[in-house]
Amino acid sequence: MKRNTMSYKTKQFLMFAGPAALLFLGTVIVPFIYGFYLTFTSWDGIAKEKPFVGISNYIAAFQDTAYWAALGRTAIYSLFAVILINIVAFFLAYMVTSGVKGQNFFRAGFFIPNLIGGIVLGYVWKFVFNRAFVAIGETLAGTTVASLLSTTGGAMFCLILVSVWQYAGYMMLIYVAGFMSVSKDLKEAAMIDGCTPKQAMRNVTIPLMRASFVQCLFLSITRCFVVYDVNLSLTKGEPFNSSVMAAMHVYNQAFVYKNYGEGQAEALILFVICAIVGITQVKIGQKGEVEA
Repeated sequence: MKRNTMSYKTKQFLMFAGPAALLFLGTVIVPFIYGFYLTFTSWDGIAKEKPFVGISNYIAAFQDTAYWAALGRTAIYSLFAVILINIVAFFLAYMVTSGVKGQNFFRAGFFIPNLIGGIVLGYVWKFVFNRAFVAIGETLAGTTVASLLSTTGGAMFCLILVSVWQYAGYMMLIYVAGFMSVSKDLKEAAMIDGCTPKQAMRNVTIPLMRASFVQCLFLSITRCFVVYDVNLSLTKGEPFNSSVMAAMHVYNQAFVYKNYGEGQAEALILFVICAIVGITQVKIGQKGEVEA
């Protein structure tokens, strides 16, 4: 059989890429299309009938003040979390690539939080905030101390802190790859030309690591915008629904209030916002990478 024939190429594709393509079709494309269809129906998740309601679910989604409030909180949370995640990850990567003793041990240790499921992670930190920190505070202050999770600002702070602790280790590995991709010859040449270590870092290393920054920013932005598991187990949207993020609001709308159509419409809006933010960030980063 000639290897350049269409039938041969088709068989090779079906053999190697076919299973993955079917899996992707069944777990991503089909559910997405079905969810898009549900946005035009009024369904409670139980009835067999799914009455067609046109774009009324989208109108209701745009009129849902609680949804847009949740999106606003998600944007604020994502802004602080993304900045802190990448700052911490960058300095961790710098530390474990600077020749410090036991750097492989530290790499593994910093990465471990990313392996813990968000639900488990949230409950562990909930115990820490509600029990451990409160006990320490009462011992030091000699009086009753409220948990950070019981206040509006404190709950948001806890979410950001836990997200940084969870994701910084994963982003660290990407920055480690970026540091290791920079040639030592370039660093040595910069030092010979009179650059200080800080100047070499700012003018040589960081510009050459731009691809790592683009990847880490994209991953951290998309993860923070759709955070749900930590939000559920750590704060559950409390106090007074002040820490309900967009993904939790969408879940509640669809599965708690049994309003699948509006919930799917709000989920689609969230998807579009995430896609626009992610693509814009990648385009800006790639443009800067080319210019560098």
